[in-house]
Amino acid sequence: MHPKQDTSTLLSTLKYFLNPNDGRYEDLAKGSVTKNIIKDLTAGLVVAMVAIPLAMGFAMASGLRPEQGIVGGAVAGLLGALFGGSKYQVYGPTAAYIPIIAGLMATYNHSFLVLASMLAGVMLMLTGLARKGKIVTLVPHSIVVGFTIGIAVVIAFSQMGEVFGFHQKIGYDFIGQIQKTIAYMGEMNVYALIVALSTFAICKTLIKISTFIPAPVFGLGLGWLAAATFWKDKGLVLIKDKYGSIPTDFWHVTMPALPDMTTGTVLFDLFYFAIAIYFVAAIESLLCSRMADRMANNTGIPFNPNKELWGQGLVNIFTPLMNGFPHTGALARTAVNIKLGAVSPLAGVAKFSFKLLLAAYLATYLEQVPMACIGGILLYVASGMVKWKEIQEVLEMKSKFHFWLMIYTALMVPLTGFLTAVLTAIGIFVIAVLLKKIPLHHAKEDTVELELAEAN
Repeated sequence: MHPKQDTSTLLSTLKYFLNPNDGRYEDLAKGSVTKNIIKDLTAGLVVAMVAIPLAMGFAMASGLRPEQGIVGGAVAGLLGALFGGSKYQVYGPTAAYIPIIAGLMATYNHSFLVLASMLAGVMLMLTGLARKGKIVTLVPHSIVVGFTIGIAVVIAFSQMGEVFGFHQKIGYDFIGQIQKTIAYMGEMNVYALIVALSTFAICKTLIKISTFIPAPVFGLGLGWLAAATFWKDKGLVLIKDKYGSIPTDFWHVTMPALPDMTTGTVLFDLFYFAIAIYFVAAIESLLCSRMADRMANNTGIPFNPNKELWGQGLVNIFTPLMNGFPHTGALARTAVNIKLGAVSPLAGVAKFSFKLLLAAYLATYLEQVPMACIGGILLYVASGMVKWKEIQEVLEMKSKFHFWLMIYTALMVPLTGFLTAVLTAIGIFVIAVLLKKIPLHHAKEDTVELELAEAN
């Protein structure tokens, strides 16, 4: 039996939340301590290798620079490992944030994003302190699957410009993206398309062979080789062409700031994006933590949903300050972490160190990777987010209400934006529960598989 943490008072809760050594390292002492430490360090190294290309891709798809994904994922991994509520969870940028951050960056700047994320972080910490972590789990599985499908569609269409090698931007408006993709098709670079599809195929194939193979890194390697040698003069747009050189001085502080208050929509937008960040961080981190315990067959201290929200709050306050952006628990990287044998948060601490060291060493090569390669990686991410098993679980629910709620959410995410889609879907669900048309819980809601976002 594991010792129960004292959270009877606000002071004892706060003391527990601020203690990194809270019992989550208990499995290091089971068996050979040396072997367990090596397992954690190995997991941290492989996850860092997988995370670098994904973090760059998520950052660029969100309207940010590639190095912001690298440093953000590293800092988030360290803070989450120290102050989160899970033994196994890996923290980083995730696909669910792309439409939110991209929408914000289309109008505002990074300082405004920092402010919105810090506001969300405070809300997450307060939710944890109030011990309301279980409330978030009331969001039905149909909405979670619906917004995952919708986000996959958003990501895929946002990368059409990179995949087809367009030089013009296709923007962030979903309908506009479709129209511009069709309009620019005559300017398609077939070599960019080949690089993107090859990268996609490499990621899909190698990930099935072994967990120890960082498939996205091999995809980047292929793209770099093509752009540097046999397709050097084929008009491939490189990362450095779009963003300049990737700096190796990662430590840059960005202070929060409001833009010029010339319109009445600024404060509304601030709270809109803060709530969106809050919602994604809470849902995804708690879902990931719960599934990580099941996948690792954790028989010791279970994840603490309230401390997890507290840790998420710290992640989303300090990570953007360090030139990063909002982060949360990453489902697939957590799965890789567990499959590699990680037994404690030490793996997350190791990932922080390895990721920054690898990125600093490889920066010169990373900036020479074609944007089409990044597009291929993000297509792989999008394809992995849509799982027939998840859709089937919704179909197996007795009430068809959940099927139509999933469809509604999936359609509304690309058409109206993440937060509008999810909040209206939750509103419809609440009304249906109050009218006693459907129960608040459904048996299938606890059978969500970890593959919900395979490449998230």
